[in-house]
Amino acid sequence: MSTSTPVDREFAEEHMNIVLGRLAGPDARPRGDQVDAVHAVLKSASRVLVVQATGWGKSAVYWAATHALRHSGSGPTLVVSPLLALMRDQVAAAERAGLVAATVNSTNFDEWDEVFRQLDNNTLDVLLVSPERLGNPRFAARLGDLLARVGLIVIDEAHCISDWGFDFRPDYQRLARALLSTPTASVLATTATANERVTKDVSDQLGSHTVTYRGTLARTSLTLSVVPGLSPLERYAWIADALEQLPGSGIIYVLTVAEADKLAAFLASCGYNVDAYTGQLDGDSRIAIEDRLRHNEIKAVVATSALGMGYDKPDLGFCVHVGSPSTPVAYYQQVGRAGRAVAHAEGVLLPSDADERIWDYFATASIPEAPTANKVLATLVDQPRTLLEIESETGLRRGRLEALLKILAVEGVVEKVGTAWATTGQPYVHDTHKWDGLKQVRSHEADIMRKYAHGEGCLMAYLQMSLDDPEPVACGRCSVCTSKLPYPGNAPSHEKLMLARAFMRGNDAEIEPRKKWPSGVSRKGNIVALNAGRAVAFADDPGWSVELGELARSRPGEIPQSMLDGAVATLKRWSKVWEMRPTSVVALAAADMRSNIQLAQHIAQIGKLPLHDIFSWTGSPAPDDAASTPVVAHLEAAMRLHADIDLPRGPVLLVSTEVRTRWTATVAGALLREAGASGVLLLALHQRP
Repeated sequence: MSTSTPVDREFAEEHMNIVLGRLAGPDARPRGDQVDAVHAVLKSASRVLVVQATGWGKSAVYWAATHALRHSGSGPTLVVSPLLALMRDQVAAAERAGLVAATVNSTNFDEWDEVFRQLDNNTLDVLLVSPERLGNPRFAARLGDLLARVGLIVIDEAHCISDWGFDFRPDYQRLARALLSTPTASVLATTATANERVTKDVSDQLGSHTVTYRGTLARTSLTLSVVPGLSPLERYAWIADALEQLPGSGIIYVLTVAEADKLAAFLASCGYNVDAYTGQLDGDSRIAIEDRLRHNEIKAVVATSALGMGYDKPDLGFCVHVGSPSTPVAYYQQVGRAGRAVAHAEGVLLPSDADERIWDYFATASIPEAPTANKVLATLVDQPRTLLEIESETGLRRGRLEALLKILAVEGVVEKVGTAWATTGQPYVHDTHKWDGLKQVRSHEADIMRKYAHGEGCLMAYLQMSLDDPEPVACGRCSVCTSKLPYPGNAPSHEKLMLARAFMRGNDAEIEPRKKWPSGVSRKGNIVALNAGRAVAFADDPGWSVELGELARSRPGEIPQSMLDGAVATLKRWSKVWEMRPTSVVALAAADMRSNIQLAQHIAQIGKLPLHDIFSWTGSPAPDDAASTPVVAHLEAAMRLHADIDLPRGPVLLVSTEVRTRWTATVAGALLREAGASGVLLLALHQRP
């Protein structure tokens, strides 16, 4: 922005009116604090933080500020955005505001040269980038020049740069730190989901002269409800009933990918037009689903948190949660997608007893432990190592290892060298105070969600208080304030319950064979072991929740009859699509084989197949929470075939009560194939995630 540019409030209001008219129509009028925020941004090298509810119009602030800055001769605006879906919506919104916008992300490498050419020619008003771009050499090489010319940097969804934020992302924080080093550009950080601790942390990162605009987080269009006490099967049936009356189209949030696929399939079987949306979908599929929902071509999207921040559909009529997020901030962020531009929308939580097990995993997965960090760094002392090599040497599981390496990279202790990781020479200092504090915060937030699910006071006011809203008031609309629940009330119809039960019990879980042996074990390369597998139930399967509980409580060798019957039913369905028919049954090896043998005996008797007791086991059970290499090494030492086996040369049906890592079945399958079996089919009662 040139030194002669006026920065009076009228100038800010003029450009706010122009942009808002293009975005929302000629009758739209800006909020006073929107104009104030634009005015603050237009001051030279300003630092501004805006914490406002979803739907308040945060994006209009940075488009108006960009419009004013470009009008005054300043360089383009750089927007850092954490999700591809969010960037797509932002490009479209910027263009509606009369700005020329483009994005540089992992899906459009072919367009980068043209985008950079537009930047060089000063014909681009807005560039949107993802946090991972800093790790790309092509982008990193241009970052210094880009920072020298931009007039405004926007850090959207700014809670992601805070260690205390519900969706902290190390890559995002690293990029934000690099951008904040610019001495000339103004910086605007925005979020709808920040409590006082996160707000202060982000403000401190922006700088001591940061101006913060924080408003009430109450949402008058949103009616919140909690429907407690439903079993997993009843929750599915409840949603099938509720979709008959829930307004418009909306989002049904679940906690896992498997749950999204399963619930979407059930609702589709009930005649509803729904899609599943998870992080495993490719970019084109995500765009197609987002567009179908945006144009009301489907009733609902069953989604994980992959569909969250920034998805722009102002007229979403409902948001239902099957299972509770672990923090009130995450819940507010997701449920706040609904009711932005409609007079009434429903936000419904269907809590589950299983939620807290998932909370515990995500609460600790991204928090480093000093011994673990030092173990990883010790593997890098002599030379760079690939992710697979570090995993093999440390015994850490892949997800936790990747999270730890990102944090170490943010701390400047490690760096990526090609496809490998290397140390930088900077020592690692474990911030015990910070990480212990974060554990306590997450435990406290989980307790807040526990109380929310129990309906301890007005739901909207409770969310406001948990986010440190300065003006929490009872809403008078929620299920606690009115003692009323949305249709179908506190229980689903018998009809939908029976449909849910039949559907869940008619869909077996496929067990995908392992493909490659890990490094550091006796077998190498591609795996020749299992052909295919089926499980009666996967994870907290709604169709089998009661029976899985009975199975977990049963003594070895005393499998409940209902689960034995379920195994037979699964086998009958599976046999209709077999490429090979088993000629014998074998119980999977284990430290305690009594339940596996009982299941094998039952299957052999029903199927009139010979039963072969051919495995022995030495030592302790295999670890189930370690990396692949130590698990497979343990199994190779513990598991043996009897020396005098007389195994038929045909396919073998390998049976087990439980499968988790699949390595036990894989090693057993390899032994069977090496002994002459022409194929190995795996049947399990329960596949744990």
